[in-house]
Amino acid sequence: MSAPADVRGPAAARSRAEPSLATMLSLLAASSLTIMASTVISPGLPGMEGHFADDPDAAMLTRLAVTLPGLLVAIFAPLAGGLSDRLGRRRILLAAMVLYVLSGMSGLLLDTLPAILVGRAMLGVAVAGVLTSASAMAGDLFRGEAQARFMGRQASAIGFAGLIFLTGGGLLAELHWRAPFALYGIAALVLLAAVIFLPETRGAEARAQAAAEDDGAPAPWGTLSILYALGLGTMVAMYVMPVQLPFRLRELGLDAPSQAGLALGVFTLMSSVSALAAAKLRGRLGPGGMFGVSFAAFGAGLVWVSQAGDLLQICLGGAVAGAAMGLTMPNLFNTVVSLAPARVRGRATGGMTSAVFLGQFLSPLFSQPAAEAWGYGGAFLAAALIAPLLAVLALLARRRFWA
Repeated sequence: MSAPADVRGPAAARSRAEPSLATMLSLLAASSLTIMASTVISPGLPGMEGHFADDPDAAMLTRLAVTLPGLLVAIFAPLAGGLSDRLGRRRILLAAMVLYVLSGMSGLLLDTLPAILVGRAMLGVAVAGVLTSASAMAGDLFRGEAQARFMGRQASAIGFAGLIFLTGGGLLAELHWRAPFALYGIAALVLLAAVIFLPETRGAEARAQAAAEDDGAPAPWGTLSILYALGLGTMVAMYVMPVQLPFRLRELGLDAPSQAGLALGVFTLMSSVSALAAAKLRGRLGPGGMFGVSFAAFGAGLVWVSQAGDLLQICLGGAVAGAAMGLTMPNLFNTVVSLAPARVRGRATGGMTSAVFLGQFLSPLFSQPAAEAWGYGGAFLAAALIAPLLAVLALLARRRFWA
């Protein structure tokens, strides 16, 4: 048994013309900003720590500058989603992008670690608004196969943006540790495009159309909660790649930062490429079958990395895990926006956004004790064991995905 691409049915899928190319590209660009929250400043952390060397807590606080935005996203995404349901997607998206530019670039000027951390916290709040409202807007604008294609493109765009911004951050960090903060200024251009091309999908006319499509059934929060658990578990397992892979390579005697960069680049690239095929695979397998394939692949990829003995094997395992990641995330978000009625779609996507970023935050708390107990190879093996648990959860809930 397979699921239709859009569980709302063919009438809803045909009820609205597909948005323009400019609208789609603007929405993809806005979504891509979320990957910058943590990765951009990472190459400059040693320089930042050196600048604040007189602070006895500099080592801990500089690392917190990377992880803090993700925690704030997890906390504020549901609130941002609720506000987008009440006030409109476009209004929340534009306000969040303004906050994104100001908070992201604040590191260029602030000269105390506490102040920088406040700016990073505000960046997390902004990312919560951007990703939640952009995903909900996509659910409003796209239907059926077009929606599945957009979710794949969104995941792919985020992955490619991660490659570009991480590389750019590294180059700028060689000039000065503050320089990577300037990259957040790119959001000002995306904001301009959003003002021009993105419509309000929760205006009076849009709400009337959504009400006509809404059958009045209660929101399927039970099913959505299962999807949130799958998203959280996926990120706890998969975030072992960026968190622990450099240490896994060092365990094998591969100490060069360029080697870690290559392996993580392969992981990210394969995630971006496979996301482009997610819609077609979902159409053939349905959401439940798609979860089965992706969870099996990411478990296999992490086992491969755990047993690898050289850089080539690490990259091959990372490629498999990255391909699985590129299939999983669009499927999660597409299933959420397909199941959620328009009246609660912002809250529903906010819940998934929160689960994903909470999983990122919790991942080191899971993998580091495993690494200390069994080595870094053991940490990857422990993460791989999460995959069959998620597959079982998806299998048990399979009928509910298209009930």
